[in-house]
Amino acid sequence: MTDQSTMAPHLRKPRTSLFSTFSRARATRPGETYGVPGQGNTTWLSVATIVALIFVWWAVTATGLVKPLFVPSPHSIVQKFVDVWVNGFTGAPLWQHILISTARVFGAFLLACAIGIPLGLAMGMSPIMRGIFDPPIEIYRPVPPLAYLPLMIIWFGIGETSKVLLIFLSVFAPIALGARAGVRSAAIEQIHAAYSFGASRWQVLRHVILPSAMPEILTAMRIGIGFGWTTLVAAEMVAATKGIGYMVLSASQFLQTSTVIMGIFVIAAIAYAFDLLMRFLERRLVPWKGKM
Repeated sequence: MTDQSTMAPHLRKPRTSLFSTFSRARATRPGETYGVPGQGNTTWLSVATIVALIFVWWAVTATGLVKPLFVPSPHSIVQKFVDVWVNGFTGAPLWQHILISTARVFGAFLLACAIGIPLGLAMGMSPIMRGIFDPPIEIYRPVPPLAYLPLMIIWFGIGETSKVLLIFLSVFAPIALGARAGVRSAAIEQIHAAYSFGASRWQVLRHVILPSAMPEILTAMRIGIGFGWTTLVAAEMVAATKGIGYMVLSASQFLQTSTVIMGIFVIAAIAYAFDLLMRFLERRLVPWKGKM
């Protein structure tokens, strides 16, 4: 038997100790060595930012640098929320204002998704559909909702229809255009492979194009619901007697700044909660987003 000391250096087995066996580094995953752009936990940084902003707000109001008429203190905002929750606003409880505004926004949002997503997919797949529907969408999309608010009143009156349609128009364009852009995310190799295996046009849409377009569609839905909440205040300017936007507008007419800021915070809280829900759905429905 040949002694290991007399063997050639390149034939000798490396000696590994017990410590080196357990301290050996694990294999890095793709993107881990240099990091994926934007990856990392920012929860504590976000919380610290919010706390710092609230502290600056409190310091400015406590030292009297700004009059309470313009910037009420955080404590007065909390007191106003409790007061409106207990006593209501203009004869209606706060939960009713929230429920009515939420129904208007999400009713328009669901209608925009039901029409905009199929239409956007059709525009992405068919040049005929794109040629027909792309010009009117691109023409009205940059127009502010307040510009066609009088037209909504003339055509549909001052009831709920004009309010919901106004919000619908602000949500519809980004969802339809997002779905159209999502069609381009499908790899042409996957489409050709599906056709080569005998898939029909509907099967290609269902199993190849729609999964590839889902990240763009979900992002467009998040953007669209933001436009919906932005348009809510304008929609509730029209003969509304209940709603968060109506509450904000009515309070501003009587210089009730604390009520205005409280209403803004309520809208922001509802919108942020829905955005967290959409992020959760993104992680569940499109776990491959950002990893391909």
